[in-house]
Amino acid sequence: MLRFLDTKNKRKSAVLTSVIMSLLLISIFFVGITYLDPPEEYGIAINFGTSNVGMGNVQPKAPLKTVSEEKIMEEKQEEVQETSEPKIKEKVSEAVEDVATQNNEESIAIKKKQDGKRKADEIARKKQLEKDKIERAKQAAIAKQKAEEAAKRKKLDALIGGINNSSGTANGGEGNDLTPGDKGNINGDPNANGYYGNGGGGGSGDYNLGNRKPINRPKPNYVCNEEGLVVVRIEVNTYGKVIKATPGVKGSTNTAQCLLIQAKEAALKTTWQPDTNAPSKQVGTIKYRFSLSQ
Repeated sequence: MLRFLDTKNKRKSAVLTSVIMSLLLISIFFVGITYLDPPEEYGIAINFGTSNVGMGNVQPKAPLKTVSEEKIMEEKQEEVQETSEPKIKEKVSEAVEDVATQNNEESIAIKKKQDGKRKADEIARKKQLEKDKIERAKQAAIAKQKAEEAAKRKKLDALIGGINNSSGTANGGEGNDLTPGDKGNINGDPNANGYYGNGGGGGSGDYNLGNRKPINRPKPNYVCNEEGLVVVRIEVNTYGKVIKATPGVKGSTNTAQCLLIQAKEAALKTTWQPDTNAPSKQVGTIKYRFSLSQ
């Protein structure tokens, strides 16, 4: 052994090694690892409990009473129901909204269709009413004309059956005097009401109302000892009726009151062709020429 310590460095190393080993042994006995009794446990700490489920914030010190399986199932069913109810309500609400929207669109379409049909029916009804009105006016004008013609024939028949005079066999008479007889002219018109002149064209008319023609043209009663031209301004509605007559307007050559009255009466009795496209007050003229001679 001395053979290993034959040099100074070896002896120094042996001394140093002995000192270090001695220090290690002393530190093991006095400074060694502390022992815990009971020994420290390793792993993750877990809460004290008696079941796999639980709720609340109060830690029991002893095992809880046993909860029946039925109660647990009821609680689970309630949780599932509470969770599913909002979804079901939401789906039902969406379905109701979809149905309401669809019904609303269908009702709007149906209403539009009904409104269109109603408007078309109303237009057709108005056209038919207007057509019927024109037809009635036409028939009324024709009936009036026939009635006037019948009245003229009846009057003529009455004249033919008048009183006897020195040159004929008729009976009766007509005139505005207090003396019996048939006042007038042998060349006159049996349907005329005038008593003056020589049977000429007293009261003949010139009618002007655009493209509308007169249906009935009564002559003025020629009861005046006057002659000349009387122009009457007229206003005619769509049915052909003269609603206003103003005699003696520009163009007249005689404005004697007697002529004006007879011209106005004749103009108001005149009827024209109905025209629904005409203005409600279409303006025209009638010219009456009064003559005392042939």
